[in-house]
Amino acid sequence: MVLDVTPVARGPFRLSREFPATVQANENELAEVTALTRGRVVKVHVDVGQDVKKGTLLAMLHSTDLGMAEGAYLKAVAKLHEAQLAYERAKDLHQYKAVSLAEVQQREAEMKTARAEARETETRLELLGVPRQEIERLDREHTIKADVPMRAPFDGRVIMRNITRGEVVETHQKCFTVANLSDVWVIANVPEKDVHFVQKDQVVDVVVAAYPHAILHGRITYISDVLDPATRTMRVRVTVPNPSMRLKPEMFALVHVYAGPATEVLTVPLAAIQNGPAGKIVFVQRAPGEFEVRTVKVGDEQDERVIVLEGLNDGEVIVTKGAFILKSEMEHHKTEPAL
Repeated sequence: MVLDVTPVARGPFRLSREFPATVQANENELAEVTALTRGRVVKVHVDVGQDVKKGTLLAMLHSTDLGMAEGAYLKAVAKLHEAQLAYERAKDLHQYKAVSLAEVQQREAEMKTARAEARETETRLELLGVPRQEIERLDREHTIKADVPMRAPFDGRVIMRNITRGEVVETHQKCFTVANLSDVWVIANVPEKDVHFVQKDQVVDVVVAAYPHAILHGRITYISDVLDPATRTMRVRVTVPNPSMRLKPEMFALVHVYAGPATEVLTVPLAAIQNGPAGKIVFVQRAPGEFEVRTVKVGDEQDERVIVLEGLNDGEVIVTKGAFILKSEMEHHKTEPAL
């Protein structure tokens, strides 16, 4: 019979857990760029992976709907101008009793109606994404330009492009996705039994499969209030700085969570613990070839070691390899463990 024995001693022990996770873009710094009006793609100015600044032109569309809206605005403005002149003329003539008060009131009502129509067409342009500068140009030049620029909403990187030149784009279509990846989210799934290990604002370690030797540090910024009923796991979000842009969305990762600072506790190899008739047992060496069966109370496990809460003292020698064989011998001879 081959047996390995080791003395029991106290040492630092830090309980931790690791949870599978995936890297996601920070949704607070993520934008889906869509068209506010239907149009045909005239030119695409950026491609996937390109860094852009806020306001950078992504693509240019030509929209018939926008042209019609601009035409309606110019007509409404012209009608308003005519109604204002008619009202001013009627008001001047009324001073000389040339027209009746009813005529003046009618011209005033027509002016107010024209003003409301002009305001309505201007609001329509604003809803279609036309900037104030373009509306002012319409007022000056009175020429229709049915071009719809698509611009980056903030500094970031184009991570998705879904349009090509000549394509007709609908308003529900996602044309580009722009993300600021200076920090990313690592989404972990925590089993129900380990929920007590995680707390908001807790600093954790993150290891990405693409860089297995690099330990990154992040902070828990969100803990779900509900568990997934199918997997019995809780969703946890870790925000990780990503200044070098090495972390990419959809990468696999592991989140390491530590329960607290390391403490001095009595631990033994997990292989030394066996199931006995009265609970967990270990075999304590009394002399060469002589062993005592000892009932022990154990605590948490970590890295193939387990905390012993009761039943052993510092310096005692226990069996590690071969403990199961001794247990079989004990059961064969019906030996009762010492309590």
